[in-house]
Formats: sequence, structure tokens, C-alpha cells
Amino acid sequence: MLKHQPQIQPISMLQQVDDFLAAHPQLESVDLMLSDMNGVIRGKRIEAASLAKIAQEGMCLPASVFALDICGDTVEQTGLGFEQGDGDRICHLLPNSLSMIPWKKNAAQALLTMHEVDGSAFFADPRQLLSKVLQGLHQQNLFPCVAIEWEFYLLDARSENRQPQAPLLPKSQQRMQQTQVYSLDELDEFDEFIRDIQDYCHTQNIPSDNVIAEYAPGQFEVTLQHQHDPLLACDQAILLKRAIKAVAKQHGYLATFMAKPYAEHSGNGCHVHISMLDKQGHNLFSTEQSLLEYALAGLLDTMPQAIALLAPNANSYRRFQPDMFVPLQANWGWDNRTVALRIPSGSTENTRIEHRVAGADCNPYIVMSALLVGISYGIEQQRDCPKAVSGDASKVPAPALPCSWQQALAEFEHSTLWSLLGADFSHVYHANKLNEWQRFEAQVTPLEQQWYQQMV
Repeated sequence: MLKHQPQIQPISMLQQVDDFLAAHPQLESVDLMLSDMNGVIRGKRIEAASLAKIAQEGMCLPASVFALDICGDTVEQTGLGFEQGDGDRICHLLPNSLSMIPWKKNAAQALLTMHEVDGSAFFADPRQLLSKVLQGLHQQNLFPCVAIEWEFYLLDARSENRQPQAPLLPKSQQRMQQTQVYSLDELDEFDEFIRDIQDYCHTQNIPSDNVIAEYAPGQFEVTLQHQHDPLLACDQAILLKRAIKAVAKQHGYLATFMAKPYAEHSGNGCHVHISMLDKQGHNLFSTEQSLLEYALAGLLDTMPQAIALLAPNANSYRRFQPDMFVPLQANWGWDNRTVALRIPSGSTENTRIEHRVAGADCNPYIVMSALLVGISYGIEQQRDCPKAVSGDASKVPAPALPCSWQQALAEFEHSTLWSLLGADFSHVYHANKLNEWQRFEAQVTPLEQQWYQQMV
């Protein structure tokens, strides 16, 4: 487990920009980015010459960027559009986020976070939400150490009608058709793709760790290293997604983090590992059994309410199927991959909770916020923890998780988690997703036409 690091005197943002420009005199453009409610990167592309001014003054973006649905349309029910005149807020550069973009010539990128004009945090920015959650934990002398794992599929970019198709193996030129979990031969076939991901991550200071072949043809998992700073961990997770998609495109593939691209294969998850440290960097989950149990209880109590945040899209609920290593109940166990909350095996000092519910289509800032407030709630209220599950969790009774988008949104609305995250943020998120659900349900699908058009 990572230990407490000594404080280092920070370098001003303007000095970081000056140093970066001096180190990269050929730089022409900079992508300035933030993550919207859906985890989609939004922002502006500027000339390199404007970067120093933005480091000093910030950059304007409309608050309605956090009212955008997955299609990029403003959801007026959030109250962030016409109701407030679609006004701007000020976005500031995140320290230490400047890096070159390996897949673009003479281009760089940096992350932003949104503030009110008076400099205070903008409540609807998911990154600012997580920052607020962390401040509350720090006041309790609790310091999370976290790691994020992404699962994704590589698809053949030549697939027609958006129907997913596994890619050809680069060396044998055969179509991938079988599940080969942990296959080294499959990794050998994609060694150039994986090596480019690792190189791109190194260039952008993204600490990617393991890459493994997962449970279906063309599915992979990539793990980020543990971080003391959950904000940084989520920043890196957002940037890793972007890098993987760029590398895939260069190799003639599409990379998708869609929760369930194939009906017959396993879905893409986002697993989050969390331990809780004290100020000295000691892992409290390894030394205080009661604290671990309170944390588990808080996560389990709030889990049904959190599904709308962990499974944010219509497709998210296709992933929740039996025998697919996706939790369907709120439960926990020791080194058990059939439960929602797994305590992985390993040394006692590395005791941590692996949360296995979220899909890879999630916004990591929002997911991390929901999990950490759940842990905080369990610790503060000293909630009772149920017994650990042994064996196949599907055979042991436990509270069922919402199985539909509509049910999940109803569970979230005005729940304990709603107030823990803050009513203002929760309203914007709920309004955004409720509108998206209503639009999705209003569509008449091709399958409906096929089944019912002439038969009823």
C-alpha cells in the first residue's frame, strides 16, 4: 500500500505553462478538456500562444456543458440552459495535467475544472463533486487510496450498420471467435497495439499497469496503479479512455467502453479498488476490522440507490445478467468474484474493497463520489454489516439491485444518496438521465417492427 508522501512546494500554473512551452517550442495547439455528466470529454482547442493567458485568467465555457445528454443536446430540465440564460462559468487549468498528445502532430492537452465567477467550485462539475466529497473525508482524518480498472472491446472498424464484430487477429488474419481469458497468445497477437497504449500512457503520465485478455473475443482489461489522490485517479482514467480509443483508431480498430456491445458475451465493467488510510498512510482497513465492516455496510445500504450513477445509460442494464460475473445483488465476500463487493486476497496491509458493479460507460468522478460517500455514511452511522457470502452468490438471498433504468432512477430520486451527494448536483444528474430515458423509451425499435408490424 502506498505510504504518505512528504509535501512538495507546488509550482504555479503559469510557471508550469512557461516551462512546458519552453520544452516544446514546436507546439501549435492545445486541447483543453473537462468531463461532462456522461464522462464525454468536452472543451476547446486553442493556439499554443493563448495558453499562458488562460493559465492566468481561465477560460469561459457555458454551465450547460453539464446539462448535455449523451447525444450532445441540452436538457433544459436541469435548469442550466435557457432558465439561467445559458451563462458562462470560468474554467481553470488543472496543475500538472499538461502533456503532449502522441497521436497528433505538435499538439498538447490539459484538463480543466469549472468554477463560479467568484472562484468557488461549480456544483454541477463532477470533478468538483468528488473534490467536495474528499474534503468531507479528510475532515474525518480518512484518506482514500484507489485504483480503477477499465474493460473494453476492440471492434472491426469496417463493421456495417453499427453491428459489432470482433477484429481480425493482426498476425494470423483470422476472425476472433472464442473466449480466451488471460490468453498470452492473444496478447502476443495484439502486442503492437498494447505497446502503443503503454507508450502513449508513458508520454501522458498515465500510470497504466496490467493489460489482460478478458472473457470474450476482442475484450481487454487495463488497470491503473493505486493513487493516494482519487481526483488524480479519475483524471487518469478519463485520459486513459481517450488514449485507448486513439491507439485503436491508428491500428484500424474501434475501441468501445459500451457496457454491453454483444448480447451473447460479457459486458464491460469498471472495477474500483478502495482502501482507507490515516494521515500517516497506514491502511485502516487492515488494522480496524470494524471500520472495514462499517464501510462495507455503507456501500451495501446505498448500492440500490447508486445504480443510476453506476449504470448511467439504456445499454447499461443489458449487462446485468446471470452467470456473467456481474453482481445482481447487494452482497460482499472474501476473494469472491460473484459478489458486488470483493475483498481481494493478498497481504493484510493491502486489504481493500473491490467494487464490481459499475459499467465501463460510467463517469469515474461520479462513481467515485457515490462510493466514497457510501463508505463515509457507513462509518459515521456505524451500520451493521451482513455476513460475507461464500461460493456462488446467486444462490444466497440478498437485496436485489434495480434491473431497469426506470427503477434505478426511481431508487435514486430523493434517496439517502441524493442528499449525501447534494440536492443541487443530484437534481441536475437525475433530470439529465430521466430525459434521456424518456427519449429512449419513445423510440420504436427495428425489432418491434420485425415482431409486430405484420403479425398483430
